[in-house]
Amino acid sequence: MTGGDAERTLEIERKYDVGDETPIPDWRELAGVTTVGAPERRALDARYLDTDDGRLGRAAVALRRRTGGPDEGWHIKHATPEGKHEARWPLDDASTDAEIIVPDAVTATLAAEHGFGAVGELSTVARIRNERTAYALRNARGDLVAEFVDDRVSATDVRRGVETRWREWELELGPAAPADDEGRDALFAAADALVSAVGGSVSASGSKLGRALGF
Repeated sequence: MTGGDAERTLEIERKYDVGDETPIPDWRELAGVTTVGAPERRALDARYLDTDDGRLGRAAVALRRRTGGPDEGWHIKHATPEGKHEARWPLDDASTDAEIIVPDAVTATLAAEHGFGAVGELSTVARIRNERTAYALRNARGDLVAEFVDDRVSATDVRRGVETRWREWELELGPAAPADDEGRDALFAAADALVSAVGGSVSASGSKLGRALGF
């Protein structure tokens, strides 16, 4: 793949720390949610890349190649106060497990949108494998209010050779979620209360990559 437009999304989500046996809340208690969809299981496998001096990470930019799930592909994520801006391209045929080759379209976007014109050599800093179970939370009309995912994560910090495992939840807002900040804050506050009631808590880490790398 040497070009092409990326698919663009803005992720607005909350992450939660939970134990291995923490029960999932009844999300029908969340305002606006009428039904919880059947569990959808996804096996995800992602390699995250950065420069030797970690310039992408310091700029709150994450670059990954992920297989599995409905949005597999190459992703650039940029964390901002409003949420995570994501650009996604389809998987290419050039990369293998042994060698990850960053497509031209991805490096061009890093240069044009994030100022990494001389990004230099990129290499794998982490591999994150995730056994995910996803649930669609819908309103009475069947519109998606949010997607809830239950993740069991196995991560490797490639440069340090450190492996970690944990379980976490994510609640990502969908098209039928409140569009204003006040409404979103109220929804997340209610979700926080439901999670707290079953023994979970808002995550201290902003991303799986950060947790894998120890920050």
